[in-house]
Amino acid sequence: MAGDLGCGLAAGAVAIVVRFGEVTPYVAPYLVLSLVLPVLWVAAVALNRAYEARLVGVGPEEFRRITRCGFFLTAGVAIASYVTKTDLARGYVVLDLPLMTALTLSSRYALRLALHHRRARGRCMRRVVAVGHRSSTAELVRRFRREPYHGMQIVGVCLPRGEAAGTVEGVPVFGDFSDVPLVVGQVAADTVAVLACPELDGTALRRLAWRLETTRTDLVVAPALMEVAGPRTTIRPVAGLPLLHVEHPELSGFRQLLKNLFDRAVALLAIAVLAPVLAALAVAVRSSGPGPALFRQTRVGRDGAEFTILKLRTMSPDAERRKVHLVSDAGGVLFKIRDDPRVTPLGAFLRRYSLDELPQLFNVLAGDMSLVGPRPPLPEEVAAYGDDVRRRLVVRPGMTGLWQVNGRSDLSWEESVRLDLRYVENWSLTLDLQILWKTWSAVARGSGAY
Repeated sequence: MAGDLGCGLAAGAVAIVVRFGEVTPYVAPYLVLSLVLPVLWVAAVALNRAYEARLVGVGPEEFRRITRCGFFLTAGVAIASYVTKTDLARGYVVLDLPLMTALTLSSRYALRLALHHRRARGRCMRRVVAVGHRSSTAELVRRFRREPYHGMQIVGVCLPRGEAAGTVEGVPVFGDFSDVPLVVGQVAADTVAVLACPELDGTALRRLAWRLETTRTDLVVAPALMEVAGPRTTIRPVAGLPLLHVEHPELSGFRQLLKNLFDRAVALLAIAVLAPVLAALAVAVRSSGPGPALFRQTRVGRDGAEFTILKLRTMSPDAERRKVHLVSDAGGVLFKIRDDPRVTPLGAFLRRYSLDELPQLFNVLAGDMSLVGPRPPLPEEVAAYGDDVRRRLVVRPGMTGLWQVNGRSDLSWEESVRLDLRYVENWSLTLDLQILWKTWSAVARGSGAY
């Protein structure tokens, strides 16, 4: 709240300096307005519930609410000025309110990065009791440990009667489902996470919520459709029952057309801007040893159609012949070696910062790939796919994706598949923009690339 207030004051000061240049008697009312608007801004953000702790640090909803506040406050000031016939300098309004919104978004983003840094060191975490079957609670423990920025730390587990003993992924089991309120007090938890299981039906969950109400403990429920994002789910009351309606993912139509146009426009712009860089890298690769600058390989695209992917060559010319004598470090159908002897010194540098993938912009321009999507697989990988994994092929493969911003080659085969399927089920242009934004930091770190 102090940060939002400070952003409002800073935006007002900038607007006065830029619009008026100096403080004169004419500017005095705007000085007062520059003090009032930040207070109105904080009030608007509070009314829009953008200070709720559950929104802080994770997900786009926090930023969405701030943007909505900026739009409505700007509209409100304009309408109030028109109704009261107040003569406001348009330049001041156009500068102050949008800048206030932009500064607040930047401030929130900086605070989020600081919070994630603290959570990576185990601070500012919510203490969670996981309730469910052993396999599902174990997966939840692993996921929260892998992504600590969510701020969830499981400190206790409650399992069904007869299984309530031992540990789950190192987390102690304190009892069965009937012991949840007691366990919450025992481990000083502030959140209970209930996973999908037949024993905890609507009646049991309602009773558990009643017992937790007096302790002010948050109750979160993970549905069976854990990989389906919020925009695809809506609760619709039917015959007095709150039914969870799940929309089908949009795999064709206007939104896909918009995504295709966006991909090609950005690819064309990137090629024009990066042409000197691409030329310099191609010359460097060609000069580093025998072999062509570009590496061409057959990959599988949307609906199983094959295409030729373009990359800067990072391996020795006899890489495919030497592959039969190597053993993959990865499980599943992927062939990955952390210290691949076939990779050239220049190729290792290109791979670390994903520079070898820049020629794939031409694949995006040709319509074979997208900027964001699942990893483009090899034909032999697709031949080993099961029915569920083939779901990855209903969209175009991408230059980047959830796999790129969540570990790259360090991911297991199962985790790569899970992330790709999550993208297919929940894709949107907004999600694409978020992944593209996160790709810069993932590439700059260079972790997981080999």
